[in-house]
Amino acid sequence: MAPMRPILPLVAILAVASIAPAQEPDGLRARVAALSADLADLGRRYDAPMSSERRDRLLQRWRQERTELDRLDFDALAHDARVDWLLLDRHVDRSLFQLAQDGARDAEALALLPFAPAITALAEGRRRMEPLPARTAADAVNGIAEAATTARQALADARETMPANLPGRASLRLAGLRQALRQWFEFRDGYDPEFGWWVRAPYRAADEALVQLGEALRAQAPAGADRSLVGDPIGEDALLRELGFERIPYTPAELVAIAEREFAWCDAEMDKATAAIGMADWRAALELVKRRHRAPGEQPLLVKELAHEAIDFLEARDLLTIPPLAKECWRMGMMSREAQRTNPFFLGGETIQVSFPTDAMAHIEKLQALRSNNEHFCRATVHHELIPGHWLQEHMQARHRSYRAPFDTPFWIEGWALYWEMRLYDLGLGRTPEDKVGMLYWRKHRCARIVFSLNFHLGRWTGPQCVEYLIERVGHERAAAEGEVRRSVGGLYPPLYQAAYMLGGLQLRALHQELVGAGGLSEKAFHDAVLRQNSIPIAVLRAALAKAPPAKDLPAWRFAGP
Repeated sequence: MAPMRPILPLVAILAVASIAPAQEPDGLRARVAALSADLADLGRRYDAPMSSERRDRLLQRWRQERTELDRLDFDALAHDARVDWLLLDRHVDRSLFQLAQDGARDAEALALLPFAPAITALAEGRRRMEPLPARTAADAVNGIAEAATTARQALADARETMPANLPGRASLRLAGLRQALRQWFEFRDGYDPEFGWWVRAPYRAADEALVQLGEALRAQAPAGADRSLVGDPIGEDALLRELGFERIPYTPAELVAIAEREFAWCDAEMDKATAAIGMADWRAALELVKRRHRAPGEQPLLVKELAHEAIDFLEARDLLTIPPLAKECWRMGMMSREAQRTNPFFLGGETIQVSFPTDAMAHIEKLQALRSNNEHFCRATVHHELIPGHWLQEHMQARHRSYRAPFDTPFWIEGWALYWEMRLYDLGLGRTPEDKVGMLYWRKHRCARIVFSLNFHLGRWTGPQCVEYLIERVGHERAAAEGEVRRSVGGLYPPLYQAAYMLGGLQLRALHQELVGAGGLSEKAFHDAVLRQNSIPIAVLRAALAKAPPAKDLPAWRFAGP
């Protein structure tokens, strides 16, 4: 899995003072770069949480972009510029929708955070550099403390009538408000003697009241539930909107059916590998594989061996270009016990973050971490995270069409790494039946991610139900299943992120079938071309790699077949 990444610094470097005419080769690139730079400036200036002033200013900039984009003569654009127009068009629409949705949720959260406007006003006043008498500031902060205490006391009475998702959403917003109040206070404390004399005690009381309110909000989870597995389902309408923004022309039900079809293939392959091992049950074969892990201290050497194995395999078959610097500059780190609570497997990119037991773990945690990161599971994990996966992607993104960073999508990021899991399985990277069991475990895991994440966001499954599904259907260790679900429902990743692995991989596999061989491209040419387009929705990538320039109304692409 790739960690969430910020926009590349190069985007800001590409910013220009004015936007060139659309007919110039760099016109759309300059527009994207200028928009990115403007939004970065606005984001730093208007940073108060739950701020209508911030929302209105961003809305103004996005509407400006919408108007100017609509004025361009699409038919006069060159092929690559048309692709950029399609990307920017959808990016603007998605951002306008997100602003409206954030505003609605902010308004909803005010019922539990009535003091939010007071904190926002203080933060905005500081950004405008407005003078505020110390005693007036103390009165305002004292009012925040009293309002937060009253809100906490009222929570019990409101529990039966409030929407189930509201406490979780309010808790996330409360964290931003608390940070904003702290930054406002620290700006003058220690520099303005009168300010400290008046405000320091009320601030400490307010901060403590906010902490207690946060604990009370988190306690609104159902009795006995693991609060980290509760999450915030977004519902079917929101899922359909997100799928539309990603140009995925399927309903959630259709996507679950696609996952079940892929599951059936995995089950059949797992049965073959199980028989080759000499066992009758796939669970017994999986148990055998889980026991084959490296001893404490030896996991880094295994990762190094598997990284070199994948690179040698790719180069021997001339499957894609691997720049020498990409082979030279990847690094390795070991994940902490706390990080492994939400990331029980590896993370990737320029530094592969390795999951393995730490001495601080409880005995059962150590055993589960060993089993979840055994030698055969690690084979697919390493090439997913390094080469040809996420590290090679990052290396190429920094060098090819880097201005497209704002259009980043997990369907390209995770889909590419998953596509290679499928491709390398077909090409025989897994030499032994045990290797195949390990690789198929991951493929079943990706199918399961579609099923459980969509059912969760449809409101049909709870977090604990998702955990049990992963244990039963895929064979996860309980700690790994809980970490997987915790990461999926905790709000750090978009709702379609887990489904994007397999679905993006299937999109790229379908595109490979269209363009390689009969389509005129070699495997190497196809893979290199995908990397040089940067991270964009696969349907737009398909249009970018087509011989004819794309139409303004890009047709829906049913990539999964009958």
